[in-house]
Amino acid sequence: MRTRASVVVLAMALGGVWPTAAQWLNVPSKGLPRTADGKADMNAPALRMPDGKPDLRGVWMPQGRFVFDIASGMKPEEIPYQPWAKALYDSRQANESIEDPVGHCIPAGVPRADVVPYPWKLLQLPDEFVILYEAVQGFRQIFTDGRAMPKDPNPTWMGYSVGHWDGDTLVIETTGFNDKGWLDNAGRPATDALHVTERLARKNIGQLTVAITINDPKAYTKPWTVNETFRLLADTDLLEYVCNENNKDLGHLVGK
Repeated sequence: MRTRASVVVLAMALGGVWPTAAQWLNVPSKGLPRTADGKADMNAPALRMPDGKPDLRGVWMPQGRFVFDIASGMKPEEIPYQPWAKALYDSRQANESIEDPVGHCIPAGVPRADVVPYPWKLLQLPDEFVILYEAVQGFRQIFTDGRAMPKDPNPTWMGYSVGHWDGDTLVIETTGFNDKGWLDNAGRPATDALHVTERLARKNIGQLTVAITINDPKAYTKPWTVNETFRLLADTDLLEYVCNENNKDLGHLVGK
């Protein structure tokens, strides 16, 4: 069983580049195009499902700097904070995120769950997508059967998600959050008014691009968008991860 703290320390030693955690090994992914040496051809065109829709299935890993900060690359003034939200973000930065929910084994929420330093697996079914997260204490069901959002949802950490196709792009809308989640590991706040829109497109076998729009009028003055890229982990699968077992984060969340 690997521990979260050990991965954090190693990442810091690598200058913020997260290593790929050990997974199931030598389990060839079915249906992937291969190069002459038998490896998955990451540059091959994306495949399609029997219904003609793009095949988005796979085990995906977030890339580099976005693991820490979904707004990496943006200038501070480009993030349209409400004054109280900026003050809270600055406080969390100054206090070294002592109250981080994930450090206490609480689900990461959306979009943070997508960009923690562990992989997630996307399952594609006729009327829904399912995301299995290795390390954020949860999963997501994204319904594509035409249902509407619940009118009076029970607020949750992961929200309620519905999806539809816009050409070859899967558009996911998620609402119904509680007001306790963080948008990212940097500590950007969110409220119960949060509405997240994710636009997923598979550039090729090896890359999944996701444009994430944050619309939370209680915390930000206008919607804002970040663009993330995920890489395929071929020929492998998820491992069990139990946050409460040997959790070493709490001893490091001491603040200043």
